[in-house]
Amino acid sequence: MQRTGRINSPSYRIIVVEHAEGPKTGNIVEKVGTYDPKSKQRVLDAERIKYWISVGAKPSATVHNMLVSLGIINAKKINVLPKYKEPVKEEAAPEAAPAAPAEVLTEEPSAEATPAEEVKEETPAA
Repeated sequence: MQRTGRINSPSYRIIVVEHAEGPKTGNIVEKVGTYDPKSKQRVLDAERIKYWISVGAKPSATVHNMLVSLGIINAKKINVLPKYKEPVKEEAAPEAAPAAPAEVLTEEPSAEATPAEEVKEETPAA
């Protein structure tokens, strides 16, 4: 579909383009119809659309659904809505650290880092 028309008054051309081209480039192979979303008017050349599909052209999901609803092709409609993603739930960090097990409290601090050095590393530098 190639969008044409003014601002807030869209109309679309149903076109055939090469797979490497986008519809906005203007390098179309053939115009096979038009669509006006405000009046729901569709003018399509069914024989040319069937020809292009027979030689390997693939319609976009929206055009595919339009062709199915008009009866030009026999297939199921494609869901064009984005898939639902469940929001990521982040676990809230506890305000106060839970009490450590007794065996951890009785351990000797390692020789590499003393408790005073650990406190200095945690506090931000000014």
